[in-house]
Amino acid sequence: MHELTTPLGDEIYSLHAGDTVYLSGMIYTARDEAHLRMQEEGIPFEPQGAVIYHCGPVIQDQKIIAAGPTTSARMNPLTAPVLDAGVRGLIGKGGMSAAVTEQLRGRGVYFSFTGGCAVLAATHMQLKGVHYPDLGMAEAIWELELKKLPLIVGIDAHGTSLFANIDEHAKMAFKKLYP
Repeated sequence: MHELTTPLGDEIYSLHAGDTVYLSGMIYTARDEAHLRMQEEGIPFEPQGAVIYHCGPVIQDQKIIAAGPTTSARMNPLTAPVLDAGVRGLIGKGGMSAAVTEQLRGRGVYFSFTGGCAVLAATHMQLKGVHYPDLGMAEAIWELELKKLPLIVGIDAHGTSLFANIDEHAKMAFKKLYP
């Protein structure tokens, strides 16, 4: 078990796929439209050591009601520019491509949060600000302050993907059952 606080630094190298992490500090939500806007206009927050959460939260009266992860694979082709800018962590569900696993090698990690636990996630968050509100609630970049959000390292900075490992084990098991 690891307790980390953003911005992330070299402590990411001590993490391995499958490790439990409790993350605190500032993070930023970003889905497809926000990633595209950041490519056009620049990143509206300090990217060095930052963590991006693939999430479209539900906000009501400046309070986070629900903040579950969205499917990260949608951001596969949009991830390299934020990593190149210094982002060190991504949070989402479902894993990311082999290309993103390689892009993370030596410089970042992908954390998994369980889908369907949006209200639980919200209990670990406080709203601090918003960028690109014109994109709408789900696509805007929300600044969220975390307090010990429980996560699993899905892809580590060493190039190990929990998702790729599970996929390989499933394929081998299938081959044994259906040669």
